[in-house]
Amino acid sequence: MSMRYVSTRADGTAPGATFTEILLEGLMPDGGLAVPEAYPRLTSSDLDEMRDLSYPELALRILSLFIDDIPEADLRDIVVRTYTPEAFANAGPGEDPADITPLVRLDDDLWILALSNGPSLAFKDIAMQLLGNLFEYVLTARDETLNILGATSGDTGSSAEYAMRGKAGISVFMLSPHERMSAFQTAQMFSLQDPNIHNIAVRGVFDDCQDIVKAVSADAAFKQAYRIGTVNSINWARVAAQVVYYFRGYFMASKDGAGSVSFSVPSGNFGNICAGHIARMMGLPIRRLILATNENDVLNEFVATGVYRPRAAQDTHATSSPSMDISRASNLERFVYDAVGRDPSTVRALWHALTTEGRFTLPGDAPGESVARFGFAAGSSTHADRLRTIREIRERFGRLIDPHTADGVHVGLAVRDADEPLICLETALPAKFAATIEEATGQTPPRPSRFAGIESLPQRFDVVDADVSAVRAVITENVTAVSA
Repeated sequence: MSMRYVSTRADGTAPGATFTEILLEGLMPDGGLAVPEAYPRLTSSDLDEMRDLSYPELALRILSLFIDDIPEADLRDIVVRTYTPEAFANAGPGEDPADITPLVRLDDDLWILALSNGPSLAFKDIAMQLLGNLFEYVLTARDETLNILGATSGDTGSSAEYAMRGKAGISVFMLSPHERMSAFQTAQMFSLQDPNIHNIAVRGVFDDCQDIVKAVSADAAFKQAYRIGTVNSINWARVAAQVVYYFRGYFMASKDGAGSVSFSVPSGNFGNICAGHIARMMGLPIRRLILATNENDVLNEFVATGVYRPRAAQDTHATSSPSMDISRASNLERFVYDAVGRDPSTVRALWHALTTEGRFTLPGDAPGESVARFGFAAGSSTHADRLRTIREIRERFGRLIDPHTADGVHVGLAVRDADEPLICLETALPAKFAATIEEATGQTPPRPSRFAGIESLPQRFDVVDADVSAVRAVITENVTAVSA
């Protein structure tokens, strides 16, 4: 049976779409998110067959379950060109770049899954490098262009820009909260001089940037006229690509003797951990998905209570793990769709309540149990927690971790049971957050030589108010409308 995609808010009358039909679109026309009509299910025999595959082979095997309208030979070429040791060359001591996502054992039943060896030093490269090649393939085949509009709290932006710079037919307009990223993150983006890269610093917080992206994407006429697409985690291809490393982490841990494993995942926008949820729904033996937040603990509250209560911009804290300074998790809707039995009418009602009342509660007598039955647990971390964790992991195991990964390690160790094998997902290399690393350890983290002095390079960006029309103006000034 072919794979088709529907909206989390669809009324059931619209036919399912193919992968390439949703790839360039971002939000579905009704404002929902694209999801498979049904998740592929894998048997224990399927898992055994995949256990020893290389990362590109595993990625092809998993992605082909979600992508059946690109010829197999072409998809193989895209995957093989994406996941190369050269592209993911920032592996640490003792790590093989060919592994793409090396698994580093720290202790009995405790691992770090190294996801940040790509060009922007963040886990989002795993999906974004693939997305860039998929976009270029489809646009070339159609002889079309695409203007990517995205929002970032720090890492999505640089990953997208490094994946899309110089790509034929693609321009990038990336929104970020003005002066709320680390100096390294800011320089990574703003120092790029490629003519197809446009950085827009918004006077506000990440949620303001995300709201603008959604508002522009919901404007059907503008979206069509300027061929607007997205690379945020609302794009299904990003989530599908991230599913792969959950399988990879499990297979490598099982070689160390682990049975079912749990994953601890730093999360602000719910995209990374949503991929783990999908892997679990596909049959991967994930015991628990432990969601780690920083002081912005909206998702921690949701997992514990089933109540989703985003905070206002003025109540969203600026923290030392800034990529998770997010109050409204745009990717949560995919999980909620599953949690309510894939009933789009319930999803529509919940998001209506979110719009009118500022919150919603999952239906049922025990909303928190509606989350827990999918294997979720959660906790939060503070600045003091992450400093202590960075210091302790370095002293005990000789490994330096970034502040977001430290949130994941802290919460994972606090929540897991004594006999629970735990894989903590690394989200970025420490070099991106030097000030916090120096505060924790007294030492400056190493950085790849190509990033030496990046903060002193000339920067190119626009500063605008948190206003949809201001962002539209930047887009219209830099591209030509393709239709009336």
